[in-house]
Amino acid sequence: MQNDKAILELLEQNAKISTAEIATLLNMETSQVEQRIKELEQQGIITKYQAMINWDKVDNDKVTAVIEVKITPQREVGFDAVAERIFRFPEVTDVHLMSGQYDLLVFMEGRTMKEVSQFVHSRLATMEHVLSTATHFVLKTYKQNGCILEDKEVNRRLVVTP
Repeated sequence: MQNDKAILELLEQNAKISTAEIATLLNMETSQVEQRIKELEQQGIITKYQAMINWDKVDNDKVTAVIEVKITPQREVGFDAVAERIFRFPEVTDVHLMSGQYDLLVFMEGRTMKEVSQFVHSRLATMEHVLSTATHFVLKTYKQNGCILEDKEVNRRLVVTP
């Protein structure tokens, strides 16, 4: 299991790392790494491999919104049933159950602010058990999933000469 955690950490940092590289780093056989990755995929621990893209550098008009949703929990299923209905919308990218003043934090993407607004007022806010929503638009992303998207820090180390 300790190797599993190390394999997962390496894949999380770089999904394109080869099984041979992982095997070398962890002092394992390549076939062992391949088998463990296959099992981790079958167990649903590894769910997807995904590229990290700085969309601000691509000519792609896209709006990201963060929506706070307050809902009434349902008997025996709590917040899960409403959360599941929300995460099934293709526009929705993330759904989190939160502590605090609202219950769900929903991330969604649309082509325009109007499209996001229409989704919120016609599909999300009208759902049964949804009490209120508050929508915030992402203006710029500096860091995402632990990755700084535009690192302007220069090397500040002094040059040492003999």
